[in-house]
Amino acid sequence: MAGVSESACRDQERKGTDDPTGHRMGERSPEFGPWLAQASILVVDDEPGMRNFLVRTLGPRAKRIEEAADTQEASAKLDEHHFDVVILDNILPGKTGVEWLAEQRKIGFFADAILMTAYADLDTAIEALRAGAVDFVLKPFRSNQILNAVARCLDRMRLERENYVLRHELRATSDHMLLRDKLIGHSREIDEVRETIARVAPLPTSVLITGESGTGKEVTARSIHALSERSEKQFVPVNCAAIPTEMIEAELFGHLKGAFTGAHSARDGLFIHAQGGTLFLDEIGELPLPMQSKLLRAIEDRRIRPVGSEREVSVDLRFVFATNSDLERAVEEGRFRADLYYRINVLQIAMPPLRDRGADVVELATLFMQKLSRQLGMPPVPITADVEAGLFAYDWPGNVRELRNLIERTLILGRFPPEVRAVPDATGEAAAAFEPEDETLEALERRHILATLAECGGNRSETARRLGVSRKTIERKLQAWNG
Repeated sequence: MAGVSESACRDQERKGTDDPTGHRMGERSPEFGPWLAQASILVVDDEPGMRNFLVRTLGPRAKRIEEAADTQEASAKLDEHHFDVVILDNILPGKTGVEWLAEQRKIGFFADAILMTAYADLDTAIEALRAGAVDFVLKPFRSNQILNAVARCLDRMRLERENYVLRHELRATSDHMLLRDKLIGHSREIDEVRETIARVAPLPTSVLITGESGTGKEVTARSIHALSERSEKQFVPVNCAAIPTEMIEAELFGHLKGAFTGAHSARDGLFIHAQGGTLFLDEIGELPLPMQSKLLRAIEDRRIRPVGSEREVSVDLRFVFATNSDLERAVEEGRFRADLYYRINVLQIAMPPLRDRGADVVELATLFMQKLSRQLGMPPVPITADVEAGLFAYDWPGNVRELRNLIERTLILGRFPPEVRAVPDATGEAAAAFEPEDETLEALERRHILATLAECGGNRSETARRLGVSRKTIERKLQAWNG
């Protein structure tokens, strides 16, 4: 093993400073993907020549690279830092790389591992896969082979995290947000929010976003992420109120295989999936008290302990929090830890309710009308002056979310509901009459069906299922109402 690896390194050095990829040693190469420059790598090999070769090959291209001469040193480094990829020799003093890797998986090892071996036998390959290695390279190898192996690991990891985050969002989000990536409107209130976002986004400061439900807290959080230096990494939204109490620690911190009933395999938590990016904890006021203390420690130490793990994992995250409740009152009532409140309330952004945003309501209604009409395949309904007056005058307790639902109902009906109109009050000013007048049984039925259809995002089959009728019945009634 020693002769093979050292000779390979000497051959590489005799070829000069160019590596087999055609790039000068020390240059970053775009052909190995954009993620290598942000990667943290650990090299474990008892041969100084091989470690030197790998460090010289990977070091100039990666964000961080460290080396270990044996498994004991490697274990200590894993305890101190998080690594995206571990490159591991199979023949090491005391035990094989496969044996060490299997031990590490049992106590908490969340990196991808590439095994280096001089023997490409089937038994070694099977053992490596069982121990959790995702790739292995056969010695002697050239620099482009190990670079490609690392690039494959990083790309696979990125895809896994993106898929997990997308699945989590689909489970946690009851309605799709059309404005998730930008704030809409030109009112003074929303301009002040934009200015605050621009100031705080480039900084590592934690942010607490407050405001009523439906005011766009997640939109603001995404804007902070998009304008930060972490924008190329994941934005991971977590609705703390939507995760069952008994599962929230495992969801956030991850768990090992067998850590609890039903844990048939190890899984990274949302903290790990947000590594290097932004973790958005929505409805933070709904977090159970026991979990609040663990979150406080994770924020302060930037380290987490997956459920069932003996090892803590370091994390590099930007935290953004949101709540629609009064956290100060929750602290006074003992429902929220005071130390956690003061820790997350470094900078607060208060989202204005829609009723205070003036002409923004018409701008938002117009945008929703355009986008939802395309999405539902229905012609847009004109927003007349009377409708604008009604939109202005209404109080909007559900804020932007309520406005969106109103526009969707309007598209389904083919016209604005009759209750959306401007009527003069006792002072002669226009006021919105959103409450239905005395309804007939037929009108009540129509309102109930349309409300259910809106809740189902226009899905007629799901609406029929919820109401216990056939899809044909739903389609017949909609056709009659659109008449």
